[in-house]
Amino acid sequence: MATVTATAPRTALPGFLRSRATAKLLTLAAVAALLAPLLNARWGSGSWPHALTVDLSKPLASASDWVIDNRDSHPLFLYFFGYISNAVVLLVRAVYLTLLAAGWAGVTAFGALVAWRVAGVRLAAGTAAALLACGALGMWVPTMQTLALMVVAVLASVAVGALLGLAAGLSDRLDRALRPVLDTMQVLPAFAYLLPVVLVFGIGVPAAVLATVVYAAPPMARLTALGLRGADPEVLEAVESLGATRRQRLLTARIPLARKELLLGLNQTIMMALSMAVIASVIGAGGLGDRVYQALASVDVGAALAAGIPIVLLAVVLDRVTAAAGSGTGDAGTRHRTIGRPYALAVTLGVTVAVALATRLLGALEWPSGATLDIAEPVNRAVDWMTAHLYSGVPVVGGTADWAGHFTTWVLDPVRDGLQWLPWWSVLLVVAALSWLIGTWRTALTAVLAMAAIGVLGVWEPSLDTLSQVMAAVAVTLVLGFATGIAAARSDRVERALRPVLDVCQTMPQFVYLIPVVALFGVGRAPAVAAAVVYALPAVVRITTQGLRQVDQAALESARSLGATGRQQLWQVQIPLARRALLLAVNQGVVLVLAVVIIGGLVGGGALGYDVAFGLAQGDLATGLVAGAAIVCLGLMLDRVTQPTRRSAKKGA
Repeated sequence: MATVTATAPRTALPGFLRSRATAKLLTLAAVAALLAPLLNARWGSGSWPHALTVDLSKPLASASDWVIDNRDSHPLFLYFFGYISNAVVLLVRAVYLTLLAAGWAGVTAFGALVAWRVAGVRLAAGTAAALLACGALGMWVPTMQTLALMVVAVLASVAVGALLGLAAGLSDRLDRALRPVLDTMQVLPAFAYLLPVVLVFGIGVPAAVLATVVYAAPPMARLTALGLRGADPEVLEAVESLGATRRQRLLTARIPLARKELLLGLNQTIMMALSMAVIASVIGAGGLGDRVYQALASVDVGAALAAGIPIVLLAVVLDRVTAAAGSGTGDAGTRHRTIGRPYALAVTLGVTVAVALATRLLGALEWPSGATLDIAEPVNRAVDWMTAHLYSGVPVVGGTADWAGHFTTWVLDPVRDGLQWLPWWSVLLVVAALSWLIGTWRTALTAVLAMAAIGVLGVWEPSLDTLSQVMAAVAVTLVLGFATGIAAARSDRVERALRPVLDVCQTMPQFVYLIPVVALFGVGRAPAVAAAVVYALPAVVRITTQGLRQVDQAALESARSLGATGRQQLWQVQIPLARRALLLAVNQGVVLVLAVVIIGGLVGGGALGYDVAFGLAQGDLATGLVAGAAIVCLGLMLDRVTQPTRRSAKKGA
């Protein structure tokens, strides 16, 4: 007779103990309990051990000397870098001479006709007014110099960024491999790689164009990859079921579905390229950037603003025209025109040539010297008034100097002192814990190695000082950016009102608004944080707005049919579905704040930003590149800590 034995029922674990995050936390707690006593006994102080550092000054100095000695004779420079340099010079010169030959009337007519063709009379009038304003400010020739440089730089940036984004959007492996490359391109301060670029290409236009491409291509690559990866799977499946090849699926489905992301990438590339105009002037770019730089060297805010306004106007015009051309929108007059597309370019060029010839015959190619407006003096008076009345002594609220002092005392100092007080190994453990909790062990390993590399480079304490400023600036940027982006996504009127403000904030060279910021907040780390927030905020707002507006309307309709309020739709539908775009906004906030660290170093921010500026000013490749590499490592670490890593789903799961 068989006996039946009853097995004891298993005790079910509570839900929170079965979660993967809890398992990771318990593992981390056990590892910390084992390692902390051992590491504290060996390295109890907060500073990085000198025995674990590597001195790179000698090899970097040797590399610099080799480049200088072989720049005029080595085949690498003669037959590779030399050809690149010559091609860039020829392209920029060709565009510049074409603009000069057209004259102010021809360029204005061409811009207005293109704008009219793609978007209608309103944008055409705005384009003409913007170009005429550049001449009225006495900046026509510098504007043409900058426009020629930017045309070549933007085209090169879009080409490079689109190719990288295409590779990252179609391959998970390439996406993982390109992420640190894009981070390095965007986070490494321009001042850090200006010196190597100048060593290879010398002072002049080629170095300025290539530096601009390195900085402006990553947004195009990131947003291209985002658009390709975010394509509707049902549409792709339908196209595949029709027998389309992989190339046909890409050209007929993925790229058209990623149209808005591609346009946003183009917009960000234009904005970031123009924001490099002043920095590029340091190495001989000329144009408007050089006028801004020279004016600020003499602390003439008015003259700097007179050269900065045309940069903003160029950015706004290029943004509006390219956006309208891509979306195909226009007013009623535009939609009912009888001129066909094949003849539009011919008509536009014909009218431009006719206007240019007419102005040449009249001897009026150059902007009339008597039709200029001097805004420098009133602007300088306004800055003086702001400094005198807002810096201190304001009733009730206090002056801006008080705000900066409180922010430094209550936020920046505690964060910096806390980071520098922690033992170096505990900082690595915290980085590993945060990155592993939201990602994988590979993510944690990358973040820890990036942070450890900072110590090995011998810049541990200044890096923690920079990290404290970045954390504060990113926190302020994300709070303001997400709130503003949500408001813009929920209201067309708010978005239209914010668009020119964001254009101004993102395209106005940092050097222009840096002096008013210093005048209002003084010299120190607080104005450095303020400059970083102003520069990084527009990208966060734009990407947040775009992500929320791209949410599937069917999901929103379902939520409305179930009686969800506007707030519930936002928190339970829009934000979860826009998660990828919001994470990209966080990433861009981090890298853009880091990109302005160097500007902060010039106004009292100190730390790594000052080291980079000092290295460029003194021609010290070791100091500048080591500090720049540390900034890249900070950016890589923050990216891994803030960007969750998706695991590939297993078959059958």
